[in-house]
Amino acid sequence: MSRPEDTLAADIHYDDVEARKYTTSSRIQNIQASMTRRALELLNLKSPSLILDIGCGSGLSGEILSSVPEEEGGPHVWVGMDISASMLDVALQRDVEGDLLLADIGQGVPFRAGTFDAAISISAIQWLCNAENSETSPAGRLSRFFNGLYASLKRGGMAVCQFYPKNDLQKQMITSAAVKAGFGAGLLEDDPDTKNVKVYLVLTVGSSAVANKGGDITGVVEGMDNVDVLDNRKKGKSGKGEIKKGSKAWIIKKKEQMERKGKIVKATSKYTGRKRRIQF
Repeated sequence: MSRPEDTLAADIHYDDVEARKYTTSSRIQNIQASMTRRALELLNLKSPSLILDIGCGSGLSGEILSSVPEEEGGPHVWVGMDISASMLDVALQRDVEGDLLLADIGQGVPFRAGTFDAAISISAIQWLCNAENSETSPAGRLSRFFNGLYASLKRGGMAVCQFYPKNDLQKQMITSAAVKAGFGAGLLEDDPDTKNVKVYLVLTVGSSAVANKGGDITGVVEGMDNVDVLDNRKKGKSGKGEIKKGSKAWIIKKKEQMERKGKIVKATSKYTGRKRRIQF
């Protein structure tokens, strides 16, 4: 069965007929509601927040944001953006509570820096992995989206993006683009190795996003039921094994961090980290 993003652009695929069919399907309503609640669980918002709903469609996920009770930290105020005018028209007819913006997320997130406390996206960002014509590229669209999203979130904010990757290459492409934009990022899979698998990209902005965890996704999911963390990173050594600040190893590590964020750094050579002799 072909995927809709492989055949048409989102704004063409979701015309008036498809938008109405999507919104009135009880199956889709239940799935969207379940995934939105899961995203909120990962965000773990303690008080009413301003949330960006990326690829909001007809407002199915936004309705969940508006209905969060006070004892669970809600209700939240939200702004939705979507590329499909037909989807947004259905949202207006349904009189959703959020503000709506017609925009292509592949061209960026057009909001003032630090506007939002958090962001969610349900079943949308996989569309960025498809080039619509020869003048666009998945890498460019992903870069513009994640850089814009990073800027629009407050320091210490979080985003959770549920998406349907076609393969592991798409997972890597999307995650790498998020990391290059500056996010702390990790993937969480519900029901792995089944046809019902759901993939969530959990993003953090700054180390304060997760207390004492350096913005690490492992801190986000710590203590959750039925969650196993598979962390393949090398654990840092303590005591004598710590890297001395200013040493060659320390400089190389900093360079690698800058490169992962898309920064241009000088090449490492035998002179990297070497102390200069005092000139008289």
